[in-house]
Amino acid sequence: MSIVTTQLRKSFGTPPTEVIKGLDLTIEDGEFAAILGRSGCGKSTLLYLLSTLDQATSGSLRVDGKEINALTQAELHRFRNQSMGFIFQFHYLLPELTALENVLMPAMKTKTHLAKTSFAKELLGRFGLADKMDRLSTQLSGGEQQRVAIARALIMRPRYLFADEPTGNLDSANGDVVMNILSTINRDDKTTIIMVTHDPDYAAMATRKVHMADGLIVT
Repeated sequence: MSIVTTQLRKSFGTPPTEVIKGLDLTIEDGEFAAILGRSGCGKSTLLYLLSTLDQATSGSLRVDGKEINALTQAELHRFRNQSMGFIFQFHYLLPELTALENVLMPAMKTKTHLAKTSFAKELLGRFGLADKMDRLSTQLSGGEQQRVAIARALIMRPRYLFADEPTGNLDSANGDVVMNILSTINRDDKTTIIMVTHDPDYAAMATRKVHMADGLIVT
């Protein structure tokens, strides 16, 4: 099982500006890949294409042997919800919900939240939040909010976890906590992680570095 792109391209605007320029990439099952490169090189655009949150202008994207372009919207939504987790620079927690309720949000979409409650509590416990699961997200610190967001991304036990600058809004101490969590998830649960980062120290914690420049992979 893997993620494979063939001549993947993405353009924006009129006239179109090509941001991803015929990119070939394979992410193997169980890898922790850090995508690196200067601002504007296409890192986040590539992440959004690989995670199916955005659609390529042309080229092929295959995930677990499935040609993503061949899926209907309903099939894509189901596949994304069951197989993929997402962590962004901002946590996007709902302020009116508790930490536990926020973690269970993806499971509510599939009406499996009751069955997932014990696992949600286990995740929050693993991330040092066992005593804060009933607090509103607004009552948590920035580092705690990001840990809740990671737990939410993992509640459906995804095969793939996509992280876009997950430490970008955190101080170094909380950034280290988040990165250690990601490393543990990759090592112990064999979750495939694809992370965009500008931090070379955090990139060094990944098992593979993918360097980009001008919409292409250079190493």
